[in-house]
Amino acid sequence: MRLKRRFRGRPARIEMLPLIDIVFLLLVFFIYAMLSMAVHRGMDLDLPDSARSVQSPETGLSVSVTLENGAIRLYLDREPVGPAEFEERLRRWKSGRDGEGEVLLFADRAVSYQQLYRVLDKINAAGITAISLQAEPRR
Repeated sequence: MRLKRRFRGRPARIEMLPLIDIVFLLLVFFIYAMLSMAVHRGMDLDLPDSARSVQSPETGLSVSVTLENGAIRLYLDREPVGPAEFEERLRRWKSGRDGEGEVLLFADRAVSYQQLYRVLDKINAAGITAISLQAEPRR
């Protein structure tokens, strides 16, 4: 008994839609994996919360301000910096960026508004105007 071939003379087709679906699925997976592995360069602080907090891309310099024994402690990318050299280090960082760059300011909840304003004045005196105050999203 001879079987009848239904697809005589027609070449095989390669469907592109499933391939495109798989490529987009892989793309979404790798983008999500990349975003979940983002490095947080700020200190582990008790940040204030905000209803409209938006996470900034961490492309700038991380400045962390903590309160220890009533005095503020300053950190540049998790490295402790004295108040005397803070402004000079900011100037050097800005000159290495050709005048561009953003400062991500992480301030502990215990730091008073006046103390934080003094730090902001030093950052502004170094010639940096792009400052992003970081906060935790309100839950």
